[in-house]
Amino acid sequence: MGKLIIVVGPSGAGKSSFVEKAVEELPQLVDVITCTTRQMRNGERPGYPYHFFTKEDFEKKIKEDFFVEYAKVHGNYYGTPRDQIEKTWQQGNAVIMDVDIQGAKTFMEKYPNEVQTIFILPPSIDELRKRIVGRDGDHVKDLDLRLENGKKEIAQAENFQFQVINDDFEEAYGKFKKIIEKILS
Repeated sequence: MGKLIIVVGPSGAGKSSFVEKAVEELPQLVDVITCTTRQMRNGERPGYPYHFFTKEDFEKKIKEDFFVEYAKVHGNYYGTPRDQIEKTWQQGNAVIMDVDIQGAKTFMEKYPNEVQTIFILPPSIDELRKRIVGRDGDHVKDLDLRLENGKKEIAQAENFQFQVINDDFEEAYGKFKKIIEKILS
């Protein structure tokens, strides 16, 4: 077994930006590419940042026990392929992933000795709204649902080992990176 760093936080908090930068700077980290049934956004492609599945294909993979964990979030499936985690550990590297709270809890149950968790918090709900709209455009169809879910997720931040408030990206990332370096040492 190896190290498993789970990054959690509401949609728009900056999880994927932190993970992406950490993977660039720390070569022993591997971001496992998860799977989803949601539509691709501008700038995305198959395999970046997700493997995109139809609902039917995803449900078939569930029956095949392909995923370590999966959940339905904002009306779409998300799941983590088991083989990618095991392959990363066999290569002597550490896994880093951003997942939702449901997924994080599953990882904590299945890998209690390997998992370390970091919760990324937005400075406020208003700022979270601005980030989601800035990323996804003015007509985000599920904005209210994401913000409501974000409030519920933020209320659980203390259940995770580390918390970082992403108010200034570079400063917050510096704190995030120090936590990861401590985990890896």
